[in-house]
Amino acid sequence: MHSAFISDVIKLYFVLTPFFVLSMFLALTRHMAGAPRRHLAVRVSVAVFAISLVLYFFGELLFTAFGITLDAFRIGAGGLLFLSAISLVRDPAPEQTGESQGDISVVPLAIPITVGPATIGTLMIMGAGSHGFAERISGCLALLCATALVGAALYFSDIMERLLGTLGITILTKITGLILSALAAQIIFTGIRNFLIPS
Repeated sequence: MHSAFISDVIKLYFVLTPFFVLSMFLALTRHMAGAPRRHLAVRVSVAVFAISLVLYFFGELLFTAFGITLDAFRIGAGGLLFLSAISLVRDPAPEQTGESQGDISVVPLAIPITVGPATIGTLMIMGAGSHGFAERISGCLALLCATALVGAALYFSDIMERLLGTLGITILTKITGLILSALAAQIIFTGIRNFLIPS
């Protein structure tokens, strides 16, 4: 049980593409420093957790409403996740010009930067694949831990930037992309296998 929980935390952490999110957060908050940037990091974390929780719990209802099978969605979401992985490896942090206007905690930082289409698909798959009260609670706690880890990186973004530097963040983003590509392949292969060999 503990190993499955740790595995879920790690999986969700990388699905949220933390280093890409950190690089985008730094680019979008160049005009901010100190307390305002930390407050924004907290708002982003809360928004990401709330959005992810809704997708995790109600993804299966959406499957039923639209007549989509879980394995079909696995293949589609895996494809999106793979495209996200390619974008991280090829072009991890496009430059932002000018200062962002208004509250950017929900849009674009929570959606679509942190919880993009591929992340949405992965969360819906995990939620639909969880059965029983214990599994759902474990999934929620894993999601909370993963979100908290991403939020901590944003909260201490000033320190992270000084420690890692732009090159370091770029390298870590590319590594995240490689891990995501492997995760995407696993999701796609699981969907295809279940189509070909129904249980």
